[in-house]
Amino acid sequence: MRRRSTTALALAAALCATAAVAGCGSGSGSGSSAKKTVSTWVYPVINDPKANDAYWNGLVKGFEAANPGITVKVSTYPWANRDTALTTALSAGKGPDVAYLIPDQLPAYQRNLVPADQWMTPADKAAFRPSALKAVTVGGTALAAPVLMSSYPLLCDKKVFDAIGETTYPTTWDQLAALAPTLKAKGFYATSYSGDTTATLNMTFYPLLWQAGGDVFSADGTKSAFASDAGVKALTWLKTFVDNGWTPKDLVTTTPQIEQTDLAKNKVACTWQNTAAEVEPFWGKENIVVGPALGDTAAVAYGTVGTLAMFKGANTDAAGKWISYVAQPANSAGLEKPGGYFSPRTDAAPLYPGDAQQEATEKVLGSTDVGPLNKAARDVMGVLAPQIQAALLGKTSPKKALDDAAQAADQLIARKR
Repeated sequence: MRRRSTTALALAAALCATAAVAGCGSGSGSGSSAKKTVSTWVYPVINDPKANDAYWNGLVKGFEAANPGITVKVSTYPWANRDTALTTALSAGKGPDVAYLIPDQLPAYQRNLVPADQWMTPADKAAFRPSALKAVTVGGTALAAPVLMSSYPLLCDKKVFDAIGETTYPTTWDQLAALAPTLKAKGFYATSYSGDTTATLNMTFYPLLWQAGGDVFSADGTKSAFASDAGVKALTWLKTFVDNGWTPKDLVTTTPQIEQTDLAKNKVACTWQNTAAEVEPFWGKENIVVGPALGDTAAVAYGTVGTLAMFKGANTDAAGKWISYVAQPANSAGLEKPGGYFSPRTDAAPLYPGDAQQEATEKVLGSTDVGPLNKAARDVMGVLAPQIQAALLGKTSPKKALDDAAQAADQLIARKR
């Protein structure tokens, strides 16, 4: 389960808001007369260091050959403390021209970014999947170019379904709940929900909130919106699973290594919080059934989007050409495929022809949401997650939990504006 971090992003927002007054860029300048060097900070999306270096070195070589006079320098930094390192560099005027960012970082760095409309070609913009473009759009403005995507559809363990003699797989809340008593009677859980307060709600509770027709923030981003009828419905449905023993109760407070969980022991029927690659070592590829996004009022799944963003101070023309080059399907494929990611573009060739599971996962990309793009997003998680946990443990009601979290969240949102 992915963990969330609020401190680093809060620091990013605070420092970059100050540094933005002075531009907060690398100082390479913009316009055709400025120097045409593009410094780029990336992170190990490709886990193998040698493969990572080979990919970026090859891309730089190809780009520089096609664009004489432009030099690109790519530096790979660790994921840990990346916001602190990036913000410190930007505030000192030594930041990169281009950096790999995930969507919830975009609002924090917005003042420091060159909007994508100023450098993204119309053809590229038209080629992106609507869900990918939505993931980089803050306040109606696209801030970065998507270069990879993932989705978290509902995955079900065929071995568990075979054990209860069931051949139909659920796609809705009602269908999953209807199977739960039979699964429990046979020694299985319907799902496994991580209520650990350090886990990101983007992957746990928010998909249920979206499926119920709700959202985390109001449309204008000025208030919380999760303490709604949809929010209460989602949390009540989830609490029913905990109360009835349809999901492991210990996971409400802890998140052990996956190999130590019931999921890894073929004791869990379905999950929306894992990818096929994560469960394959335990379930076996032949037992992974990839469904659509789980649905109630709507069918929505969490999905990630990786982007390249341009910082103020960069040579807009040179950096724009470089980002556009990386984002071309033939070039970004080498970044996407090692991690099982997908292209964020509709004009890309299939990356996994003949792989039924990956093909099914790709179909869910259009139903994904990356989570709220709001400066207070991670802070709001910090006050909401403990209240959700308290409700699941029976210490408070779903409605009171969400109302109390909303009161605290609204104060945080007001301070971030």
